[in-house]
This record gives sequence, structure tokens and C-alpha cells, in this order.
Amino acid sequence: MKLPEEFLERMGSLMEMEEYNDFLKSYSFPRHYGLRVNSLKCDIGKFKKIAPFNIKPINWTSDGFYYPEGVNPGKHPYYYAGIYYIQEPSAMFPAEVFDAKPGEKVLDLCAAPGGKTVKIAASMKGKGLLVSNDISSSRVKALVKNIELYGIKNAVVTIENPQRLAANFNLYFDRILVDAPCSGEGMFRKDDASIKSWQKFKCEKCTSMQKGILDSAHRMLKPGGSLLYSTCTFAPEENEIQIKNFLENYRCYELQKILAVNGIEEGRPKWCDGYEDIKKTVRLWPHRLDGEGHFTALLRKKGTISNSSLSYEDSLKAPDALKGFCLDNLNMDIPDGIIQKGSSIYGLPLKLPSMDGLKVAKFGWYLGEIKSKRFEPSHAMVMALDKKDIVNTIDFSSDSKEIARYLKGETIILDKEYDKGLYAICVDGYTVGWSKVERRMLKNLYPKGWRKMN
Repeated sequence: MKLPEEFLERMGSLMEMEEYNDFLKSYSFPRHYGLRVNSLKCDIGKFKKIAPFNIKPINWTSDGFYYPEGVNPGKHPYYYAGIYYIQEPSAMFPAEVFDAKPGEKVLDLCAAPGGKTVKIAASMKGKGLLVSNDISSSRVKALVKNIELYGIKNAVVTIENPQRLAANFNLYFDRILVDAPCSGEGMFRKDDASIKSWQKFKCEKCTSMQKGILDSAHRMLKPGGSLLYSTCTFAPEENEIQIKNFLENYRCYELQKILAVNGIEEGRPKWCDGYEDIKKTVRLWPHRLDGEGHFTALLRKKGTISNSSLSYEDSLKAPDALKGFCLDNLNMDIPDGIIQKGSSIYGLPLKLPSMDGLKVAKFGWYLGEIKSKRFEPSHAMVMALDKKDIVNTIDFSSDSKEIARYLKGETIILDKEYDKGLYAICVDGYTVGWSKVERRMLKNLYPKGWRKMN
């Protein structure tokens, strides 16, 4: 791997020679591969028993595991059931420290493609409101897909500049996560493309952008709330110095201590004019642990957090077509907080503030469409349901030919006759999609854009 000379010179000037040599050696070592279990769908203990490949716990997460190089968990049916999210091990750390709680109002400000949103949602257990935002409409497509794949019911997705978002959400959130756009130096070993990107997007271009994002986050965070800032870069200007400057600009914040254990190290005061409090932040280094480079800081806004009502007071009446569908096909009540946008029906447990002027990609749990007074359920609906919630189900084993064919969108001839109707298809008890069945013929309703190619 050929690293940029400018990068090497800067890191050499920052580090003592012994550490710099260890740092350079890490680039000759293999990268590490990780996945995080989606506890909205699968208990951690159960996953350990059913994991289809060897796994080893990642010691700075409660639900993350290493898997061996050469294994492709993205092709296994459990991935299509949303049981786990594939993520670089160090990138799991910020959302773990963030520690969102059920019932809170939470913002993931730079959310795409959704790894941290998925973890936050699992911590919230479907209660409260999660707003996931990204400024890029192309990246938001992946974010929406991941929210649907992992069965998240309480997320709203916006496509906005943080300044515009702040105008609608003034002092609104209990917690805000800023996984800031950065120069990406910590990902050089993981992805050669990040080196090419660095040539155009060095830290000098990132620091002002990060400052603007943090300024907007401040406007949206309640007194008493928590703000987590993270990057996947080594540059002090984007890390220790950025946080020091933010604390000087906003005296109403104080750093919260993050434990530096398991190879994780404290932030470095000598890189920000000797500011000792920066030791409460942490760095993950590729030469100190089995992961890539990351920086994380947790701040608390002084004051007492105010609790607001989490009920959906202005809920619309559920359309008759949705009521009829739920009565015929589900073993559960109609979701709380019905929102209708044109023919699209969403569920959300919490009243939103005004969304006027904002670009919204998703208004909550996308339930389906009203077409000619008939309700057609969405793929997102079934992915967020348990097998027990659905009247008719067909369950295939993860190693069966049938589930492989289903995920490719093929029609299947079943080995026995079934009553005519709508069925949820499951893999080892976990929902993966809808189908229509008549006797032994299974008509596949798996979405075209989600299908397994090989």
C-alpha cells in the first residue's frame, strides 16, 4: 500500500519514532472484518448459537463480532433477514458510547449509509423518535434501505443541510450523534479508495464543514442533552483541536469521560495546546487494537433535560383498508400514529414538529399503499414484524434451495398445499418478505431492487 507522502510526513512529525514505526507496520497487517447483531430481531445469545460462520467478540461493543477473512456474510440469508449489519469493528464504537435510550428523541445528523442509525434504533427498542439525516440524496437511498432491512419502526429520514434542519428542531433532541464527514485517514488500510478521496478532501476542507455541523447540532440539542462527535481520521485539526475550539465557543458544554480500555487510548493534549481535559476523548489506532482509526468525544450540554410527551396526539384515523388488512393478516393491533402522504401510509409513535420546508425521504415505518380502496403492504412492513405477528407464514431453513430461490425472486413450487392468501416468508423463523400462495404455487413478492444476484 502506497500512502501519501504528505500524510506520512505529518504523522511522523506528530508521533515519537517508536510509535510511528509501529503505526507504519500496521499497514502491512491484514484488516479486520466485523458485524453487529441487530438486537431488534435477534438476541445476542441466540445469534452465538445460530451464527453460520466462526465469530469472535469485539471487546468494545456489546453486540459486535469479528468474522474471518474470506467469509461473505452479505450473501447469507440471515443478512437478508436483517439479523446483522456488516461494519468495520472500530466504527462500532461511537454508537456504543452514545448509548441511546428507549423513549428519547434522537438525531443521527450525518447518518448514511446507516450503521450507527441501526445501532441507535436497537438501543431505543422502537420507543421514542429517531431522526436520521444526510445531506446526500444518493446516500440516503442506502440509509432508507437499511432502516427497512433492519426493521426500524420509529425513524424519520431527512435529506437536509444541518442549518435548515436546525430551524425546525430548535432545542428538540435529547441526544445528537455527529459522525462527521472527514478526511478519512483512519480507513486507508480498509479501503484504497479512501486514499484517492483524501487527495481531494484533506483536513483543511473538512474542519470548517465540521464546525458548521457542530454549530447546528448545538442549536438542536436540549439543555442536559448529550452530543457525540466522531471521525475516522487521525488529523488533530479534525479531532482534539475541533473539540477544544467547540468548547471554547460554547461554554455550556462539558466533556464526559470515555473509558480508554481494551487498547483504546485517550485523546492527546499535546496536539491541542496542552488542553488536559481532552484526555476524556478517545482514539482507536490500528497499531494498538484490531480495528481501524477512529476518534470519539462525548459532550453534555449543561442544564436539566425536560421531558416532553411521547404520545401521538394528532394521529389520523387508520384507513378502513388498513384496518381490514390488519384484521385479516396480522395477530396485532394497528400501529400507533398513522401518517398518510398521498397514497402512502406510515406509522410513527410520536408527534413530529413542523416539517415544512424540509426534504423528507421517510415519515416513519412505511406500512404500504392505498390503491383503489385496497391496502398493499410494503416490504418494510413485513421486515419489522415478528413471525408471531403474522397469521400466515412459510418458514424455510437457511440452507434450503427454497430460500435461495425466494431471495432471487423466483416462483417456487411448494412441497404441500396451502390455503390461498398472503404469506410472510421466513428463514429459520425470521421474516424476509411477502408472497402470495395458491395451493402449491408461491408467487414471489420479494422486491426487485433487493434480490440476491448470485
